[in-house]
Amino acid sequence: MLRWFLSRTCFQTSSSGVSGVRGNPRSIKMGLDRKFMNVIVLGFGFMFVFTAFQTMGNIEKTILDSIQRDNPAFQGDAYTSLAIIYAVFALCNWVSPSLISVTGPRVAMLIGAATYALFIASFLIPQTWLLYVASCVIGFGAAVIWTGQGNYLTLNSDSNTIARNSGIFWAMLQASMFLGNLFVYIKFQGKTHIDSETRLLVFIVLIVLAGVGIVFLLILRPAQNYDGELAKNDTNGPVRALVKAFKLLFTKQMLLLSLTFFYTGVELSFFSGVYGPSIGFTQQMGESAKQLVGLSGIFVGVGEVLGGAMFGILGQRTTRWGRDPIVIAGFLIHILSFFLIFLNLPNSAPFHDTMDAAFITSNPYLAMFCSFLLGYGDSCYNTQIYSVLGSVWSEDSAPAFALFKFTQSLAAAACFFYSSHLGLYAQLGILVVLSIIGTISFCFVEWKAKEANAMKVKTLAYNSDCEDPCYVEGGEAGKTKGI
Repeated sequence: MLRWFLSRTCFQTSSSGVSGVRGNPRSIKMGLDRKFMNVIVLGFGFMFVFTAFQTMGNIEKTILDSIQRDNPAFQGDAYTSLAIIYAVFALCNWVSPSLISVTGPRVAMLIGAATYALFIASFLIPQTWLLYVASCVIGFGAAVIWTGQGNYLTLNSDSNTIARNSGIFWAMLQASMFLGNLFVYIKFQGKTHIDSETRLLVFIVLIVLAGVGIVFLLILRPAQNYDGELAKNDTNGPVRALVKAFKLLFTKQMLLLSLTFFYTGVELSFFSGVYGPSIGFTQQMGESAKQLVGLSGIFVGVGEVLGGAMFGILGQRTTRWGRDPIVIAGFLIHILSFFLIFLNLPNSAPFHDTMDAAFITSNPYLAMFCSFLLGYGDSCYNTQIYSVLGSVWSEDSAPAFALFKFTQSLAAAACFFYSSHLGLYAQLGILVVLSIIGTISFCFVEWKAKEANAMKVKTLAYNSDCEDPCYVEGGEAGKTKGI
């Protein structure tokens, strides 16, 4: 079944991209097949690496509280650890394009993936200093692996396939929310305290899963262009890559998009590190409250995968009217989820076990529904961000994705820092304000991109000797005769 799906998808892509491309159609199809297979292998690699990390991030607060109960000398704080990760992540995004210009995206992603395995391994030896050092190390690795991923995905895509490839990659990546959290849900069943034996088993399983992901990244093949030559980045060295990143940051479009990036960072940290533990700390949920932490992660994953599949596999249809309607839909879904969370959980839920009452009787089913909404809305934003970066900045994909991750991780670090001090309701208020600003700014960028693309198509149509001008005006620029 998988082989049939891959062959059908690759065939459709190659047949739609033949017009205007020189060379043997058979070689074009083989090249496109290879590009698509690279995206699939990339998706599997990230799926396993982030099965390990996202599961660890989701349960870190719960796990560290259990460790402190067994060993009062351990003073490691989950929110501080996650804040360090994203702060270092943000800073290192400035150097990651330079590193990739030297190593290439494949080697960079391998280096980054190794740091994820090391971070989880550090929990085998619960020491406060080791936790924070490992948080710094994985922050560097996160910058490298994500900038490499964005660059590699762009090298294996074109204007016709970037939306599809982004959606499929995102769906495969977010499938990572299932395996690890399902395992945690089963292992935490009936437990009010996570004992050392359970913790050890969870850590070992997650380390093995990270190792499987590293193997997939190890077998990635170089990207090729339509002539069978290796696709390369036009960075002219590490210094030039750094200069490009600085120049790109201060363009009007990137400054506007940075507001959207910032919102996605805050909502990412909320659903990945704050919302799950908040459910587990709400004693009104019943004896299964701790077990619901893993189940929440699963429902976030369901929403992420459903959104990624819808905007990837059906990308040609869902993006017919542009990327902005999808982002607006994500905004409305998130606003609904924030309101329901406000009603369902008490203000003190992010901090510790609490018997405080919410505005309504805390309901596990409603909590899981909100998890699904958070995941689905997040996929609306992220798939369209990947698409706009890969199309508008296809020639500067490494610095563009680095700036995306820089802003997103900076916002995530800020969220984890204030999560230790602000109640749930204040955090929800911040999310509402940032979601409004981020959605409006994305729409402005998308509308400008549409105008620029329309002007480009009209110019090509005017200068073309195409026998069917209606086809030129109605199609994409790359389909114009002779291009």
